[in-house]
Order: sequence, then structure tokens, then C-alpha cells
Amino acid sequence: MRVTIYHNILWSKYKGGVFSALNKISKDIEFIQIAETEGDRVGLSGVDMSYHTYPHQLLHQGKYEDIGTAKLANELFWHTLKAEADLVVLAGYHRIEYWAQLFAAFLSGKQVAVFCDSTANDKPFSLLKAIPKWIFFHAVDGFFAYGERSRNYICSYGIKPEKVFFRCQAAALPHHYSPDSAITTRVVAQQSQDHPVFLYVGRLSHEKDLHILLDAFHTVVQQYSDAKLRLVGSGPLRESLEAQAKQLGLNDSVVFTGGKTINELEGEYAKATCMVLPSNSEPWGLVVNEALSYGCPVVVSEACGCVPELVIDGFTGFSFRTGNTAELALRMLSCVNEFTDQQQTATNCVSHIGRFSPENAARQILAGLDHMLSE
Repeated sequence: MRVTIYHNILWSKYKGGVFSALNKISKDIEFIQIAETEGDRVGLSGVDMSYHTYPHQLLHQGKYEDIGTAKLANELFWHTLKAEADLVVLAGYHRIEYWAQLFAAFLSGKQVAVFCDSTANDKPFSLLKAIPKWIFFHAVDGFFAYGERSRNYICSYGIKPEKVFFRCQAAALPHHYSPDSAITTRVVAQQSQDHPVFLYVGRLSHEKDLHILLDAFHTVVQQYSDAKLRLVGSGPLRESLEAQAKQLGLNDSVVFTGGKTINELEGEYAKATCMVLPSNSEPWGLVVNEALSYGCPVVVSEACGCVPELVIDGFTGFSFRTGNTAELALRMLSCVNEFTDQQQTATNCVSHIGRFSPENAARQILAGLDHMLSE
């Protein structure tokens, strides 16, 4: 039985790792990448083809947005219609071109599955969006959900649980990554650290709630005057955040590093007391996977989809109520005070995240595909 998987952008290293692992265990899957990258990824990094070791077809070079909706919908309609597959897996459900693919699959008698990372916490409820989403979901044969919250979200639209297949999220780590080495590196780095260091990694944008992070850090500094906050990434809020840091008197305590590669981030995670992800909207949060892989505990808002799976209070980190500055500050202080056994903390984090690997994600996808095709 043949399967065609469509994905929106080749830029995603983590998907490259999963698809490469999937190709190793099944040669009956065709991979289609729609475009190389998208607008908000251009300033971050280029496409790293070393993570894409599976055979694939790239439909368009350049940015996804530059293709044009009408052109892309028409192209993907005919591509899906003509695909020599018994089952097609769509990249999502929220674009017109995905509806065109769904219609083409219906006309050609193909089964349809879709990747879904949305959660109830991700965006405010909108009836205008919920109605077409309900229609799309009920026309699909199966779903690949990225965790408990994503699975519950899909089922809230009346979808039977047996149609929703869990697949873990897996970060794209450097090829030389070693769990044992990561633990050793962190322990050594922490032993030479004489002050708390808090780390944020990601876009400097509104949905990340970085203004409350600065407010919470201001509270932390009242207790640890030598504490540092390192903001790794770029985005539209940088000037606003710099102004806020200055207003709070944190100029010497807050460092804006700009973007960094995953290789450069190894050192950041090793030195950080914890990594903080305060987002008010985050379907999963792959930086949490990255941090834990390097033995770095995390403080994560309840809005992030990964919380039930990855954030175990007092073991891998702490969660806090989204937007609650006082609680965020308290959790950051808890990381300083409670994760003092660096060897044990790093070991806990690395061992827990170990099962969220590209290989496990690939096996979960294949199990779901086999289940659908056997019915």
C-alpha cells in the first residue's frame, strides 16, 4: 500500500529528522515538500539539507508565500489527484490549498490523514473558524496529533479517539549530539557558574509574552542581584523589549544575543539555570525538547502544548499559569533553589526526553498509517 506525505516547508529540520527515520523503516512512502521556506524563517537560518536524508520532491524553491494561493491550490489539487497513493497525509487544514487536496483525494478515492498540532489553548475560540474546521475534520480518515492536548482538541470536534494517532514531537539536534556528553558538559558548566542565568530561545514576538518575562526577571533580580537573562532570537519586539529592560533598570542584566544555530545553543543550554518559555500561544514548544536534551530544566507556561508530556514539576522543571508574572518569578526562583544537584537534574531531563526522538516519532507515524490502511 502506497502513501504520499505532503509537508509545507523544507526548512523544518525536525521534520527532516522524522521523515529520514521514517524512510529507513518504510520504503513505500513518497515525500513531497511544497516550498523551501517561509517569510518569518528567512532571517533565522537557511535550509540544512543534512537533516533531509530521505528521497523527496521539492515543488517550489523560495518562500511559501511567494507561490500564490490560487496557483498553489490548483497545483496541489492536480498533484494529489494524480498521486499513485492509497493514502495521502496533508500538512494541515487551515489553508485553501489543503481543502483543494482534500477534494482531490475524495474524487480519486484516496484515504486522507492530516498532521495537527493545534490545542484548545493555542488560539481564542472562533465560531467562524470552528465550522469549516468541523467540516474538514469529519471528511478526514485519520489524524496525527502531537500530544495529549492536541488529541483532546481534535476529539472536541466530535472525532472518534480511535481515528487520532499520537506521534511525539522530536527536536532536530546536532548530528554529533550525545546524551552522556550533554550531561557531562552541563555539570561542568554549572560548577563554574556563580550566578543564576535564565535563558529564552525563540522569536521576539507578541505570542511569546516576553514582556511578562522581563517583569518576572525584575522580581528575581531583587533576590539575586547578579542574575542574568539571555534572550536568544530575533523578531519585531526587540526594540520594545530593550526599552522595557532599560526602564526596569536591567540594562546590565539582560542580554539580547540575536539568533544562534543549534550548535551554538549547546553552550547556552549548558550554562543556563533554566530555559523559560512564557508563550501565551504555543502548539508544542520544540525549544523545550532542546533544553531538556542538554539537561537544562524548564519553566513553561500552561498555554504550551508540551506541558503534560515534558514538564514534570520538580523533575524536569515547572509550569505556571499563562500571563501570571508573580507565579513565573516564583517558578524561576524555584529552579535556582531546587535544582542544585546538577548531575541528577541533568540526568532526569535527558532521560525523560530520550523517548521523544525522531525514531520513535517515525514508528508512531508508521503504526498509524498501517492501522488506517488495514481498515
